[in-house]
Amino acid sequence: MSQPYSLKLAAAAGPRATTLGVGLLLALLMLLPLGHTLFPEGHALHVSAYTLTLTGKILCYAIVALAMDLVWGYTGLLSLGHGLFFALGGYGMGMYLMRQIGRDGNYQSDLPDFMVFLDWKELPWFWQGSEHFAWALLVIVLVPGLLALVFGWLAFRSRIKGVYFSIMTQALTFAAMLLFFRNETGFGGNNGFTDFKRILGFGIAEPATRAVLFAATVLLLALALWGARWLVQSKFGRILTAIRDAESRLMFCGYNPLYYKLAIWVLSAVLCALAGALYVPQVGIINPSEMSPGNSIEIAIWVALGGRGTLIGPVLGAAIVNGAKSWFTVAFPEYWLFFLGFLFIAATLLLPNGVLGLLRKKGAQ
Repeated sequence: MSQPYSLKLAAAAGPRATTLGVGLLLALLMLLPLGHTLFPEGHALHVSAYTLTLTGKILCYAIVALAMDLVWGYTGLLSLGHGLFFALGGYGMGMYLMRQIGRDGNYQSDLPDFMVFLDWKELPWFWQGSEHFAWALLVIVLVPGLLALVFGWLAFRSRIKGVYFSIMTQALTFAAMLLFFRNETGFGGNNGFTDFKRILGFGIAEPATRAVLFAATVLLLALALWGARWLVQSKFGRILTAIRDAESRLMFCGYNPLYYKLAIWVLSAVLCALAGALYVPQVGIINPSEMSPGNSIEIAIWVALGGRGTLIGPVLGAAIVNGAKSWFTVAFPEYWLFFLGFLFIAATLLLPNGVLGLLRKKGAQ
């Protein structure tokens, strides 16, 4: 029996309406930095620094969720190590910000404070050039990208998939976390980097600087959504979904999945790193805890809750989980992990298509 025309129209309009809603939301988000800079404290339209920072942090997480959706939702590669790429991008930016402190640190030295405390006499070789913003951008893109390229080549060439691939990614991020916790590696140990002063010569705590960083985060999210949508609707995107659904059949048709998986894996890693680079100056700290396996598992929960393979769903899931986390960790901190576990179980059992799938289903009724 054919589907009624009204239901077909609703199904077609659903994704378009969702896209339009997301576009309007991104445009409204651009008003927040204006409220922060144009209106004084106490004004009804003033946006506090806390609100702007919290929203900017959630938007950075939304970019990470989108990156995760490209490899898990569309390609079927469940990564439990994406927190590593996010943290590496944050460390790349953090190194630049630490060098911008100059002699304004506690020890009034050209070396970062933690190096003076540990009795370092000179900068390590891998810190050379870190005072330049262009150098920082190269590090933010190249280091996570090259790590993803090498790891992906070894894993995909060996046809590692499924739970084995997930375990390997989790082992990678756990090993990196242990490495960065060590003081002698030159990354601040368990304290990481903090107490930033300037970025590109501007005070990092100035309202205008906060506004620009927030606007840059919104812009990156918008570009990532647009680029990801174009990508998944292209022939390349259709091959990715074929890898997810029937990789053996795709190989029988003459395609080599290795290069497609490697390309989307590296792209996803770089997108996470860019989100991490925007996260650090807004939040004001980066330390090895960002690489913890628990953080990477939480990224998967964002995607599952929002809706895998939808692009917009993971963004929605990241906003829901991190908004709830901000409230729970203040009101009921001891119950947050229980609530997070409940969300994951509920999404798995009751929302197989995620929150976005539920919303679209209700909208079509």
